[in-house]
Amino acid sequence: MEQIILTQLRSLNRRIAILTGIMLLICAVVVLLDIILRRFGASLGGTDEISGYVMAIATSWGMAFTLLELGHVRIDILRTRTGQLGRALFDLFSMTVLAGTVTLIAFRCWPVLSRSIDNSSRANTPLETPLAWVQTPWFAGWVWFAFVSWMTLVAATILVMRGRFEQSEAAIGCFGEDAELLK
Repeated sequence: MEQIILTQLRSLNRRIAILTGIMLLICAVVVLLDIILRRFGASLGGTDEISGYVMAIATSWGMAFTLLELGHVRIDILRTRTGQLGRALFDLFSMTVLAGTVTLIAFRCWPVLSRSIDNSSRANTPLETPLAWVQTPWFAGWVWFAFVSWMTLVAATILVMRGRFEQSEAAIGCFGEDAELLK
């Protein structure tokens, strides 16, 4: 069951990463087009604002993908000096702290979006972008990251409880550790 959870989360996050990459690519094309148009005395206008929104959305959605690809940075000087059980416990602790932190961030994002919806807030820019349009996918990305963090923690905890330390390490361990240090 735990491997199914991890496999499904990875599959969904890869699709999300592709969509996020497409969104970033489209943004880059629009910015490039705006730069070219400026050479001829014209401009699309607002590309700096749009690219900022795209980066915020891409970051919030990209965090869950990075988690499952073991791309988040961790300082593991103690972890490398323990056996399999010790590493698994450090990994579970790390995931618990991450999941809790991300959940707190997601909870704190909601009032920002709620206020924008209630006030029909718009950006104080020439585009006057309705902020809820941007903050909704941004908030959803943080909620998704929190969900993925907790589901990954649950799956890894089950793996550790079943003594499947190698699979747990593959799910929530550190990438690129020297194999000799782990023996």
